[in-house]
Amino acid sequence: MSRPCRTYSIAALDLELGQMGAAVQSHWFSVGSVVPWAEPGTGIVITQSFANVSFGPRGLELLRQGRAAGEVLAALLAQDEGRELRQAAVLDTRGGAAAHTGTRCLPEAGHRLGQAGSAAYSVQANMMVRSSVWPAMAEAFESGRGPLAERLLAALRAAQNEGGDLRGQQSAALVVVRTAATHQPWEDRLVELRVEDHPRPLAELSRLLEVHRTYEHMNRGDLLLEKGQPGEAVAEYGRALALCPHSAEARFWHGVTLTSAGRQAEGIARLRRLFRRRSAWRTLARRLRDQGLLELEPAAARKLGL
Repeated sequence: MSRPCRTYSIAALDLELGQMGAAVQSHWFSVGSVVPWAEPGTGIVITQSFANVSFGPRGLELLRQGRAAGEVLAALLAQDEGRELRQAAVLDTRGGAAAHTGTRCLPEAGHRLGQAGSAAYSVQANMMVRSSVWPAMAEAFESGRGPLAERLLAALRAAQNEGGDLRGQQSAALVVVRTAATHQPWEDRLVELRVEDHPRPLAELSRLLEVHRTYEHMNRGDLLLEKGQPGEAVAEYGRALALCPHSAEARFWHGVTLTSAGRQAEGIARLRRLFRRRSAWRTLARRLRDQGLLELEPAAARKLGL
């Protein structure tokens, strides 16, 4: 099955971090459901231009068999009569990378394979405004610092700054998984975000990644509360608030954890401000108390109207 996903994308694997991922943007609806294929402990497959969607699952199956990236890509292309219309990339978990830009891909089109420290990557683009798009992506990734997801997103921004897709923007996606699978799916997929249809999908993807990081801290806070470590939970919720200071969810749970950590005056003050804005948060606090998940002295409960 072929889908005309003209686009720009990056796939990368960082052996030191133990992470691999892909990011993509296109003037095409739901590009994340077509172009990037990532499986923990297996590898990455990118399929675009007149995308042969079967490259994704078939490529991952070949990678599961232990075959190298170049061998996998060659096998996919050998069985495809439309290979000259395809653009594809494959990364294996050993850091091997291979890419293909068919001779009939719409210009400007091309790819680049590279190495940046402990990271191997492939950037590829077709139907671009200019031929400087994919080199700009490579340079942005190589000069980037920090988590892999943020570096992948920086490469997309660099592409757009060079003009990007000739038609404009519509959808984007970002996925990061572990290079070594733990066989616990909830632990192995680290980031999975998609913007299906948006006038500024990269800006929206950036916002979603920030919210994702916020909730990573909040999830750690929940786990610490579950383990009876409210002081450490307060710190995690504080980090969440620093990222998204206007998040009512983060403000509520920060107030709850402050109260649980013995800092009731501070927690009460934060919760009361939130309750004035929306009474549903007061109802939630009351339910937490009734289930023994929010311990309050009688005077504190009265101050909160519980």
